[in-house]
Amino acid sequence: MSEQSTPAPRDGANNSVWDINSAPRLNVTANTIHEPYDTIIVGAGITGVTTALMLQRAGQRCLLIEASKVGFGTTGGTSAHLNTFFDATYPEIESDFGEEASNLVAESGKESMAMIKHFIDEYAIDCDFEYKEGFLYSETEKETRQLLEILEASRKAGIEVIESRENDVPLVFDKAVRFADQGQFHPLKYIRALLNEYLKLNGTLLENTFVREAVYVHDLHELDAGNLKVRGKHLVYATHIPPGINIMNFTCAPYRSYVMAIALKDDDYPKGLSYDCQEPYHYFRSHVIDGQKYLILGGEDHKTGHGDPEQAFRNLEEYARQHFRITSIPYRWSSQYYVPVDGLPYIGELPLSASGTYMATGFNGNGMMFGTLSAKIISDQILGIKNKYAELFSPSRIKPIAGFSEFVKENADVAWHFMADRFSSDDLNSLADLPPGEGKVVEVKGEKLAAYKDENGTVTALSPTCTHAGCTVKFNPSEKSWDCPCHGGRFDIKGKVITGPPRTDLAQVDLKNTLSS
Repeated sequence: MSEQSTPAPRDGANNSVWDINSAPRLNVTANTIHEPYDTIIVGAGITGVTTALMLQRAGQRCLLIEASKVGFGTTGGTSAHLNTFFDATYPEIESDFGEEASNLVAESGKESMAMIKHFIDEYAIDCDFEYKEGFLYSETEKETRQLLEILEASRKAGIEVIESRENDVPLVFDKAVRFADQGQFHPLKYIRALLNEYLKLNGTLLENTFVREAVYVHDLHELDAGNLKVRGKHLVYATHIPPGINIMNFTCAPYRSYVMAIALKDDDYPKGLSYDCQEPYHYFRSHVIDGQKYLILGGEDHKTGHGDPEQAFRNLEEYARQHFRITSIPYRWSSQYYVPVDGLPYIGELPLSASGTYMATGFNGNGMMFGTLSAKIISDQILGIKNKYAELFSPSRIKPIAGFSEFVKENADVAWHFMADRFSSDDLNSLADLPPGEGKVVEVKGEKLAAYKDENGTVTALSPTCTHAGCTVKFNPSEKSWDCPCHGGRFDIKGKVITGPPRTDLAQVDLKNTLSS
């Protein structure tokens, strides 16, 4: 296997700010396939890399498989906030799961932070890690009531937080609170350093290897990756959402968040981490890369395949220009995450699947923390070690009240797309009106096509039917991808899968035959 160089690719056309930095190169040499493996981990983001390292350190023989390059997915597009308070707030957790669960979630956040810091210290990782104060602030009377509830419930859960006279950003606010011992880092520097340690322990890595199918035969998981077939005793899907049709498709909703790296005219950069209480909320921090300081600002989240990505960027830029003196915005990108119906991630054995199949999803906007926690929970389960968080985050948990309304809403939305996308389209007599650099689901002689016209006028036509569950894909003009509005599957302009749960590419259509028939 050839050595990976930087910058790293990511699952969209827009480079994130992390791609420009010369993160440490991977010392990857030719790998020999030794199987059956103890554990096969699919997905080399923070969840997969950390899980692989922990199991390899414990004496297992592991295989880490990545469909593209390490950090290709959300880890390469995160804003890399490290929090002990989460998108599911402590009042919500206490209300839905109880005080004991709220305390346990707080402990899990502290343990995740400690794990990250421990790895950084143990391996002397230069990943720009810094402890920061986190500020959460309100702008309306309603938000202030919510903020005070968060303050009280967070304290009760054991989180160190106090009222604050500042919010660390140049925005007028009503009330603010300050969380101690939050953090930030460079995500690609961090996971590449962990990966190098995994490789030093003779762990096996396969990049550019897309797993098409997995079956369970004679107590082993057999994975089909085209010309390659491998077997393992345990299988971990560190892929945000497990591939194929499974129960997680109905308990998590895919969302996209929009981020900008902004150079300012003055030095009015946040010193810590800040968040407003809007819905969706805005988040702020700073990072120095190659000597240049950037404001990293995110927000404008919406369900994958539903909103207008370009409008989201316009809204975010307008918001930024209202509050900051901007020199330039050299980087803007979007990233995907999954929202669980009851607020907490799903980590552990995949329900209704073959024995020894594990997964982790539903991290909401807290992927770096919950990805790390997932590695601890899953590695403990595989090694037969009791983990105190496993039951709370179990994918098999049943909460008949918490999350039920969200479950109904999200899946009613999916059902609507199954129907509406089939019986409504823009009837076009030809593809002539499609502007260069754009894509659209069109109808040509009665056949629906996902058509993309490149800058040279060449049209690529695909079946618009998502290969996961049959919904109709939507074009994402910002990331140049076809996004499924039902379960978050994403395909590039050639139809290749870039984000699961689909396992199969979009079918290509011979446009000449279509137009001449």
